[in-house]
Order: sequence, then C-alpha cells, then structure tokens
Amino acid sequence: MSATGIITALIIGLIIGALGRLVVPGKQNIPIWLTMLIGVAAALLGTVLANALGVNNTRGVDWVELLFQVVLAAIGVALVAGIGSRRSVGRRY
Repeated sequence: MSATGIITALIIGLIIGALGRLVVPGKQNIPIWLTMLIGVAAALLGTVLANALGVNNTRGVDWVELLFQVVLAAIGVALVAGIGSRRSVGRRY
C-alpha cells in the first residue's frame, strides 16, 4: 500500500468514524484516534460486506456500501464507548 493509500484510508476512516459518532446518541468519551481506528475498520468491513452481498458495483456513489460502513462505525463507537464508560464507573479521582 502506498503512502497515498494510507493517507486516504485515514481520511476516509476519520469521516466514517465521525459519521458513526453522529449516529450514536449521547456523548462518547473516546479519543479521536480511536474514532479514526473504528472508522477505518468499519470502512474495510463495510466494503467486504458490500462485496459479499454484490452491491459494490453501482454507478456513482455506492450508497449501500456507505450505509454499511456508517452503521458498522456506529456499532463500533457504541461498543467502545460503552466499554469505556463501564470501566470508569468504579474509578475515584
């Protein structure tokens, strides 16, 4: 993978992760790098899912693939935010 491909994946991951965070209600106390990581993973998994279901080759914007990616990112953000909030409940500062 070239440097351009890595930078593109990070930018797409940030956008997908941010869209996933917007879908999840409430405040998520997770850092931006974790949002980006979740977004990159969701983008990759959403593409694989779209390929498996045969909806990856459409004209123009692949709305179904984008929907898969955002939904997967929202699920990932909700899971990570939920795990993080459970860990911090018992902490005293």
